[in-house]
Amino acid sequence: MARHIFRCPLRWADMDAFGHVNNVAFLRYLEEARIDFMFRLAPGEGSASFTGGSVVARHEIDYLKPLVHRHAPVDIETWVIDITAASMTVRYEVKDAETVYARASTVVVPYNLAAGRPRRITAEERTFLEKYRDDEGSVAV
Repeated sequence: MARHIFRCPLRWADMDAFGHVNNVAFLRYLEEARIDFMFRLAPGEGSASFTGGSVVARHEIDYLKPLVHRHAPVDIETWVIDITAASMTVRYEVKDAETVYARASTVVVPYNLAAGRPRRITAEERTFLEKYRDDEGSVAV
């Protein structure tokens, strides 16, 4: 099972009044990692996979340790724990070599923007997602 690793830079504006990365910034980090995973790694040159739109149906985040601003990026590991006909659940760990700062999951629904409604996951998308699937080794959020 493969995991996608996204190196996410921390921005000064991400900090809250207490000097920690704000909880809302974590959602942005997860979004950046998810978009990098779904679009940059989409299979095939010129593939239409994942380009028709998607919506987030649910987020869950467990904040484990405070993350303070630093110059080194944080790693976000991304993998898939569930694939249905019309949704996928992505799991994340926000971490560095020593510490896991947060664990999270997101339910993503592919969306047909032109029709204005959810759509099914294509066979090409499912094949891609299966490469990153790990239901056994997933960490509960």
